[in-house]
Amino acid sequence: MQQTAPMSSVRSPNILALLVAGAFFMEFLDGTVIATAIPQMAVTFHVRPVDLGVGMSAYLLTVAVLLPLSGWVAERFGIRLVFSAALASFTAASLLCAVSNDLTFFVGARILQGAAGAMMVPVGRLAVLRATAKKDLMRAIATLTWPALAAPIIAPPLGGFATTYLSWRWVFLINIPFGIIGLVLAVWHLPTGRQETAPPLDWAGFVLTGLACLGLMTGVELLGSAQVDWWLTAGCFAGGIVSGVLAVRTMRQRTNPLLNFSVLRVRSFSASVVGGSLFRIVISTVPFLLPLLFQVGFGYDAFTSGLLLLPLFIGNLVIKPLTSRILRRWGFRTVLICNGLLAAGTIAACAIITFGTPLPVTIAILFVSGVARSMQLTAINTIAFAEVPDAGMSNANTLFNTVQQISLGLGVVIGVLALRVGQILLPSGSPVATPGQFRVAFLLIGCMAIGATVDAFGLTRLTGLHVSRG
Repeated sequence: MQQTAPMSSVRSPNILALLVAGAFFMEFLDGTVIATAIPQMAVTFHVRPVDLGVGMSAYLLTVAVLLPLSGWVAERFGIRLVFSAALASFTAASLLCAVSNDLTFFVGARILQGAAGAMMVPVGRLAVLRATAKKDLMRAIATLTWPALAAPIIAPPLGGFATTYLSWRWVFLINIPFGIIGLVLAVWHLPTGRQETAPPLDWAGFVLTGLACLGLMTGVELLGSAQVDWWLTAGCFAGGIVSGVLAVRTMRQRTNPLLNFSVLRVRSFSASVVGGSLFRIVISTVPFLLPLLFQVGFGYDAFTSGLLLLPLFIGNLVIKPLTSRILRRWGFRTVLICNGLLAAGTIAACAIITFGTPLPVTIAILFVSGVARSMQLTAINTIAFAEVPDAGMSNANTLFNTVQQISLGLGVVIGVLALRVGQILLPSGSPVATPGQFRVAFLLIGCMAIGATVDAFGLTRLTGLHVSRG
């Protein structure tokens, strides 16, 4: 199938990558900064802080259900129209969240945000992948990677400042100017083309995939709650797994399936999906556990705890100019293995951080951790698409984003479970976690990070060579 306007008509692939990265950052920041505003929002809505969890859950579940549809929607209606509409809807939903005065209205606005986010991120990534030559792929992916690394680190101090000195409403209002600027740039830089004869929607695949994602993500949400209903949680996971198996069987029999699993035959892509997903789960636990350690374990306030995370962000930024050079020098396989082990070591090293640890030591651990996670995530995201043929890029992108969304949702839950293991191994008789229990959690997650490097051993030294040498 030919497009009426090829992606080569993009005015500037570099500006396109920056535009999409900005949209990514807006969404990732919105999804993480809200946690700091929950106490103030609960007062405004006249509800308990725990009741605000439904707003966060509504967003995540909407994204999980609708995200697999993004590839077909982009092919059917065109990348520029879908991305622009999603960006406009996300911006409008941010305004609705900001003016909310009750929980019901807020949840409705979050559902709209989730629907927009489900289209904005994968369609934006697809636009960059199609517009970028293989030799420039590493640079483009590096640009798209930094929002996922930066947002969870910037969110705590930014959210703490906004809610303390301004109002919780600014947590959402900050999106509006960025959304408007992004919309203008999207209309100017994105191509208008779409497929002349898009395949019909695989309704069976969509419904079953949606049920699978809904069941798994609901199970994840329930598993992370303070009081776990084990029967309900098990039922959600069972329903999600059964729906997922049926979805895979159904889509394998379709001529034009919603998700085409044949792309998993590309070894580098499958390694990125499996090992990369485990690594994303691992790094998602750190911005969750560290603020808890600083506040609950050491007694710091929220703003100070957020500032202590800044070395992670600085490490992310410092290594960015060197990432491409390192990958060209050593290759993807060597970097994924060696740097993956370094990342695991820095996560485990968080276990030695105590109230009396000298500040330079804490900063050094977090800085090196930021360097390692930035390098690893850039390598994982680049290798995912390095050897995927152009014809399979849309299918690979949709599958990649679907799995990524589920893995990111698992991050906090794995952090909670690791902390509970610490409470079992080192019981304190107190409902509040102790520093020793946090140490157990960090050591367990560090071991998980080692497991995330296993898939890299299956790669060859030539994997991604044409990208790293580009």
